[in-house]
Amino acid sequence: MIRHTAVFRLKHEAGSAAEANFLAALAKLKSIKGVEKFEVLRQVSPKSEFKFGVSMEFADQAAYDRYNLHPDHVAFVQGRWIPEVVAFTEIDYVALDLV
Repeated sequence: MIRHTAVFRLKHEAGSAAEANFLAALAKLKSIKGVEKFEVLRQVSPKSEFKFGVSMEFADQAAYDRYNLHPDHVAFVQGRWIPEVVAFTEIDYVALDLV
């Protein structure tokens, strides 16, 4: 399993229609085949400059690769993410078997 996460800050004013529109567009990515446990999150700690997060899981690397290449994901990154996100960090995790 791969957990794909990103934390980010938008160029839009907090609480604006533009912010809500971006988050709604982001949420549509959950319909891409292979995406599991999709969540859009609001960051609440004053320790971080980022305001939002997105998290999703994929069964394996192949499912994650299909998502990355999916036309809906590519269009979202080009049309929304790049022009509207001012800062982000992306982290992809696999669980460690420590037992």
